[in-house]
Amino acid sequence: MNTQKPKRIVVKVGSSLVTNNGEGLDRAAIGMWAEQMATLLAAGHEVLMVSSGAIAEGMQRLGWAKRPKDIHQLQAAAAVGQMGLVQVYESCFARFNLRSAQVLLTNADLADTERNANAKATLDTLLKLGVVPIINENDTVVTDEIKFGDNDSLAALVTNLIHADLLVILTDQGGLFTADPRQDASATLLSNAVAGDPALEKMAGGAASELSKGGMLTKVLAAKIAAQTGAATVIASGREPQVLTRLMNGESIGTLLSAKP
Repeated sequence: MNTQKPKRIVVKVGSSLVTNNGEGLDRAAIGMWAEQMATLLAAGHEVLMVSSGAIAEGMQRLGWAKRPKDIHQLQAAAAVGQMGLVQVYESCFARFNLRSAQVLLTNADLADTERNANAKATLDTLLKLGVVPIINENDTVVTDEIKFGDNDSLAALVTNLIHADLLVILTDQGGLFTADPRQDASATLLSNAVAGDPALEKMAGGAASELSKGGMLTKVLAAKIAAQTGAATVIASGREPQVLTRLMNGESIGTLLSAKP
């Protein structure tokens, strides 16, 4: 895979990758991301992370077995879980001498010209300081976010905001398949395609797991958004060993969706 040595990378990790099947946060998995981030930073990349997992962690801390439907309970779970998310990321990153920062954003922040410029300047400053921003939706204040939002599109909007070269969406699937591999044995992995190709949206029509809101469709749509500022998107399995360092070394893993030249 030729990512043309991307300088600035946005990495999005889904809930299934940072939680123990929804049972709160998976410290070992987050430690593994931290180790790979350290390698990327040492190689001269700038990295931002968009991480799901706050609601799952909040549910565990509150002793809730089932994801609530009530919006204020979801917001309460996000608020409680955000504490855990930050604690785990900070302690795991510190083991590799990495500094991290929490940045909570909403669609409204990115839609407003002044707040958009402010968010961009802050993220640029953090990256120059060698800090890894851990970005999440500000679920506690925005009702539409939890109902309709997903971190795939947030990651794509962040990619546009800071003009990143590459968006890596890590999931529990191997990439984009021609059909849902869980239901169709003849489904094959698509290695390369152009972001925004309408055929991709037809392929990606499948739903998500109980825990996450975004299925493959949200990832294909995110690639289309990221391509607006020229960024390529890789959709790959976060269960692949050393997936980030291997991708940066040019290995072909998952699906590469290129921006139209």
